[in-house]
Amino acid sequence: MTSDILYLHSGPEAKMSPERVRQLLDSGEFFWLSLDGDDDTDLLRQTFGFHPLAVEDAVRGGQRPKIDQYDGYTFWVAHGVNTQGDLAEVHIFFTAQYVVTVGADCEALFAEVHRRLEMHPPKLTSAPSVTAVYLMLDALVDSFFPRLAELDERIDELEDAILKAPTQDQLGELFGLKRRLVTYRKTITPQRDLMARVLSGVDTLEGMTDEDLRYFRDLYDHLIRISDMVDSYRDLVSGAVDTHISMVSNRMNVIMKQLTIIATVFLPLTFLTGFFGQNFSFLVNHVISATWTFWVYGIGLNFGAIIGLVWYGRRSGWFGGPSA
Repeated sequence: MTSDILYLHSGPEAKMSPERVRQLLDSGEFFWLSLDGDDDTDLLRQTFGFHPLAVEDAVRGGQRPKIDQYDGYTFWVAHGVNTQGDLAEVHIFFTAQYVVTVGADCEALFAEVHRRLEMHPPKLTSAPSVTAVYLMLDALVDSFFPRLAELDERIDELEDAILKAPTQDQLGELFGLKRRLVTYRKTITPQRDLMARVLSGVDTLEGMTDEDLRYFRDLYDHLIRISDMVDSYRDLVSGAVDTHISMVSNRMNVIMKQLTIIATVFLPLTFLTGFFGQNFSFLVNHVISATWTFWVYGIGLNFGAIIGLVWYGRRSGWFGGPSA
């Protein structure tokens, strides 16, 4: 019965002793042992007798999703997402009698799996080991959905903020989201292909029946959905990055246009003040001889040049109006 599965968690505070493991193995009772991976090499290699290559993969981590068949047991590497949004890697050794999981980031997830196993066990017709593995994989796969929903909301918020006022921090966050989605995709794609191999019979699991395949096929459907969501969100992030760059470029063009207009307006003033500032004797003796000459040549000519330049700029469309 699935409700009779004995769940044992050996964390940093309470290590599982080899004597206790031998008692469980000799009893013939099905059990599920969860390890955190620290200082468990001897237990996995000597007490359980797992292959050194599988033990090395489980202890070191950093493995891609895979299934390795060994004599008497199967080694499965699967991934999920923890509450911080980082990938959580789980290594599963399972036989008809027991399941051993190694993963330091999934204690809360495994506890929730055991609670589901006790309260609402799935109606699989297989051995308890297949039921436990299915629930673990189901929890790992479903852990992607809330994190992806948070990413979707954050992308929408960033898009709205970019349209209002683009900042450098927004661009950095967008690149961080893109890296996270790329990391998810590197994990989801091989995990999806691995599930397809199980459904097609390329990788067989001991004790699995045709009815069990219906549940694993549901996991495959979820992985396809997650893969499509990751690709869609990655496109959204790329679009948000392009929008940010476009907004910054538009703001820069507006600023450059304003500065150019100001410089153009001051250009005739600079020329006139520079020209009349040369103090030619002809100007002093013949032109600048009365008060009206100051107002006409000194002030009126400058304002006339500005007015003429503004009039020409409006006709040419410098200020956003239609050009003549």
